[in-house]
Amino acid sequence: MSILIIIDTACANLSSVKFAFDRLGYAAEITSDLNKIKSADKLILPGVGTAVAAMKSLQARGLIEVIQNLTQPVLGICLGMQLMTAFSEEGNVETLNLMPSQTALIPDTSLPLPHMGWNKVRYVQGCPLFDGIKQNSHFYFVHSYAVSPNESTIATCHYGVDFSAAIAKGNFYGVQFHPERSGKNGALLLHNFVEKI
Repeated sequence: MSILIIIDTACANLSSVKFAFDRLGYAAEITSDLNKIKSADKLILPGVGTAVAAMKSLQARGLIEVIQNLTQPVLGICLGMQLMTAFSEEGNVETLNLMPSQTALIPDTSLPLPHMGWNKVRYVQGCPLFDGIKQNSHFYFVHSYAVSPNESTIATCHYGVDFSAAIAKGNFYGVQFHPERSGKNGALLLHNFVEKI
């Protein structure tokens, strides 16, 4: 059984992510213990709140360099995905710089912010994270900031403009939506992360 760790960012709704894995039969531990994080088989970087607060929390826990040097698969969720970029306009803060992209406020197209609720996701064919998930399936979003489509984008969503619904580079993966709140499709994506990445 692989060791699955949810990185304790101190500012996230961690329990809902843990319960999602519990429902799938995977034992996930929430921790900020550096040794446990380094020795995990798979890791989740969740996030709710602001980029500034999350980066301060990671800094205080000595986690920034640890995360940057991880070689095992890591899945960032929502703010956790945004932290994988180089910079966030949300507080104008340097983030983890795992991918050469930036997080910015969703452009004003007269649609309300945050972008909240179910929306279609279109993914790049052949990505194991979306294995068995139908193209244009719906996932649940809650966010006002987003990552523009770029070389790391593996899935997109449209809300006034196109934005990255999922990104990947090397062992790092990120999803803007909340798989733990996205029903069967979200459950299958989490299953794929554990079993196929």
